[in-house]
Amino acid sequence: MQGLQSDPFGTAELRRTVLDAWAASPARFREDANAEEDYALGGYRDRVIVELAQNAADAAARAGVPGRLRLALTAGTLVAANTGAPLDAAGVAALSTLRASSKRGPEAAGTAVGRFGVGFAAAVAVSDEPRIVSAAGAVAWSRRAAGDLLAGLPALAGELAARSGHLPVLRLPFAADGAPPDGYATVVTLPLRDEAAVALIERLLAQAGPALLLALPALAAVEIEAGGRTRELTAAHDGDSVTITDDGVPGRWRTAAAAGTAGPGLLADRPAEERARPSWSVRWAVPVTAAADGGAPAGRLPAGVSAVVHAPTPTDEPLGLPALLLASFPLSPDRRHVAPGPLTDFLVGQAAQAYAGLLPGLAPGPGLLDLVPGPVGLGELDAQLRRAIMARLSETAFLPAAGQPGEPGQPAEPGEPGLRVRPRDAVLLDTAIPGLAGALAPVLSGLVPGPARHPGYAVLGVRRLGLAELADLLAALDREPAWWQRLYAALAAAKPAELAELGALPVPLADGRLVRGPRGLLLPGPDLEHAGQLSRLGIRIVDPGAAHPLLARLGAVEATPRGILDDPAVRALVAASADEEDPGPVADAVLGLVAAARLQPGEQPWLADLALPAADGEWYRADELLVPGGPLAGVVAADSPFGTAEPALLDRYGAATLEAAGVLSSFGLLTGRDVPLDAPDLDLDGAQEWADDTCARLPDGPVPPLAPEILAVRDLELVDPERWPQALELLARPPLRAALVEPARVLLADGRRAEVPSYTAWWLRRHAVLGGRRPADVRAADADPLLAGLYDEAALPADRGVARALGVRTTLADLLAEPGGADELLDRLADPARSVTRPQLRSLWAALAAAAPDAAPPDRVRAIRGADVVVADAADVLVLDAADLWPLVAARPLVLAPHDQAPQLADLLDLPLVSEEVAGAVQSEPVARDVPAIVAAVLPGAPATYLAHDRLIVDGVAVPWRCTRGAVHAAGPDGLACGLAWAAGQWPARHLLAALLRDPAAAPRLLANGDLDPLTADRE
Repeated sequence: MQGLQSDPFGTAELRRTVLDAWAASPARFREDANAEEDYALGGYRDRVIVELAQNAADAAARAGVPGRLRLALTAGTLVAANTGAPLDAAGVAALSTLRASSKRGPEAAGTAVGRFGVGFAAAVAVSDEPRIVSAAGAVAWSRRAAGDLLAGLPALAGELAARSGHLPVLRLPFAADGAPPDGYATVVTLPLRDEAAVALIERLLAQAGPALLLALPALAAVEIEAGGRTRELTAAHDGDSVTITDDGVPGRWRTAAAAGTAGPGLLADRPAEERARPSWSVRWAVPVTAAADGGAPAGRLPAGVSAVVHAPTPTDEPLGLPALLLASFPLSPDRRHVAPGPLTDFLVGQAAQAYAGLLPGLAPGPGLLDLVPGPVGLGELDAQLRRAIMARLSETAFLPAAGQPGEPGQPAEPGEPGLRVRPRDAVLLDTAIPGLAGALAPVLSGLVPGPARHPGYAVLGVRRLGLAELADLLAALDREPAWWQRLYAALAAAKPAELAELGALPVPLADGRLVRGPRGLLLPGPDLEHAGQLSRLGIRIVDPGAAHPLLARLGAVEATPRGILDDPAVRALVAASADEEDPGPVADAVLGLVAAARLQPGEQPWLADLALPAADGEWYRADELLVPGGPLAGVVAADSPFGTAEPALLDRYGAATLEAAGVLSSFGLLTGRDVPLDAPDLDLDGAQEWADDTCARLPDGPVPPLAPEILAVRDLELVDPERWPQALELLARPPLRAALVEPARVLLADGRRAEVPSYTAWWLRRHAVLGGRRPADVRAADADPLLAGLYDEAALPADRGVARALGVRTTLADLLAEPGGADELLDRLADPARSVTRPQLRSLWAALAAAAPDAAPPDRVRAIRGADVVVADAADVLVLDAADLWPLVAARPLVLAPHDQAPQLADLLDLPLVSEEVAGAVQSEPVARDVPAIVAAVLPGAPATYLAHDRLIVDGVAVPWRCTRGAVHAAGPDGLACGLAWAAGQWPARHLLAALLRDPAAAPRLLANGDLDPLTADRE
């Protein structure tokens, strides 16, 4: 290998010295071979890229220029070209001498990275023919050439055979030729040994990333060419910020460093080479987000960056922090682990101090907490670092404050940017509710924003503040309602399980008080425009400026005007308002609620107790006042006890509101529930009389009847008698009409229900409200003709339902259907002053019999005597039930009606039937005869024979016919026709039959005429 090349580095002399030493001491050869093999196959087996970069960084540092390194893997050969100081003779000697670095002395302090003189051993881990070409010369090493030299040394033959040809290649340098390309000072060429070496280099090149430039700050750029593509790493330093660009993708890092000189005591256990270089350094690098995103810690290392300690190049010491530590730790002989001892302990402390100083300057963000060490280390060194860092962080103000703190109850300005809090002073909300910390920052000193569940807070021992404790702390605050609303808006994101902790959350009220706990408070609804006025009612209503839906979730109830009016406390205030020294505030508040609720008159009857001002300056109950100019004011008597509402009240609230509050524009309605009729507690004129009359109409029972609901018109007794027409018009309008026309329903002792006249109808019927007469004493102009003469005709309300409810007579059916109607009819029939025609009377008796009412028997009865309609004493009257007996009683007053209704009328009137009072014995002698055949055409069911009399005598009186004991007695054709029709049950057929018997020849005509009669015609 050594030819005509120049040898500027004195490689021949180096080889000679080494070969002489080996020849003189084969053990020295074995020692050197073992050492190189240990480094190449052990500590430096995969460090070739790092070592090449380290040499490039050292060259750049020595030259004082930004370092550039180009790594190219082509055709199985790795070529590394770098800028900086070229290789010199001392460097070649160091590369060829294990553990004897040329980087020593003051000029190396703070610039050289390599410290041990063994890094180039990494080259022979992958190559048997390393070569370096520099501006000052070229040098090469060769396993083959070295073997040829050693073959000439008999003293080493045994050692070579024992090692199977493995020898210390780097101990024997050779002069070489060549020059570096333009722009580079040194080129290292490594022909790779085999495919395994190629695969290793490919992997190491792919893994080269930001850590390489951070560990070697002298390098400004690294260009990597492999696999047909080129990738470039660059580093741009700006103070403590470094931007590493990897293949065009930038990554930002924040750094913190410390350096100095170690005292002899720290180096006492270190080798002489290290003691000769007492300088030390530590440097942290934390990945941060882009400036546009705030530059906050990323919270993790970029992909491809190994989480290991760098000393300053990578070791196998794991580091459990999302940061890089680059420090001059002393290493163990394998160069992969940090050696324990005083220097390591010192550097751990310096690293912890630098780390604690770095965190306060980092931008806030979740990644900042990720920089807090966990409780368990990944190794001995990591655990030592964690303990040292935590000891310093507890006193370091690095936790971002949620805002500038303020004293409780005092206003505070927003926190200044970058304000930090020491962990021992920090307070953390024990909840993940977003935005809550920001809302509370002005009032909670030391508040940090979270995230609440980050383990870093537990490691730091930060005090956690639960929502329940927070609610207690806030109770002493004095803040405007809008601040509380913002707080509630933030708390609204609380999970359902967290709401239970907010039971004592302070809430500002409309009256200025601050109370604890939303439950039971009222939230102002959309119709409550002046919630502050409600404080006059003792209502605990939330200040509108603080109202928020969260309070409803915590037990507050939306305060609708109706809801407030339903509050028992409000009702109590209304009931006692007349006793207040100044009822005005309560009146204004209640009337405002009534207006907002849009109540209807009578909907809340208890409002009638509200004290309101009258036009005379006095205070009255609402139901004792009249709306000025209202309809009721125009119908009540001048001496009524009503006052008139103050006109200003009407102007302010309007008639509708005053009426809903109980002020009377029309008649007032009283509603009673579950009213016992034996003792009705109703503030109505004649209520007890109405109840007594009602009970009298109902069957007796073990318990008195009960009215589940009574609706009645009040103050009817106060109407001016001259103004009843106008009053009745009012009563015909809803809702008063229902109280008049709808009957009251009563629950009887046996569970049945009965309908009785309403109180209102009962009262009006008993009073002269229709032209000075009671309604029950008159009839409508178009009333049933059967009522003519019995009732006087009068002008009535147009509403027939109202007229009917008043008791104005319209139809006989309605009269009889009304309780006591039959009694009234019988009384009027018994009045001689009333005119009744005979046909009218017959129809009235028929209707009474059909209705079968429960009526009291009258003392006097309207009857027929002979041809006259008379009124007779009941004791003289008979009910005619047999037509053949009429001649025997014709001189007596008779109740004449369809004969089949006679028994019912006798029972109703408690009168005897004629058949019960008259014997009707036949006293003349008859002759049996056959019934003429013509009779069958009219009466198919007629008897076949009859008993004929020349002169029929019954009870001494000559009569035309008699039907007794199943036999028909007759004198003449007319009597025979009547007897046969009665016996056959076809009484209406008697007239046709008589005509046939008198003139049988006229049968065709008479029967034809009969066929033309309607089937329903009455043949009487």
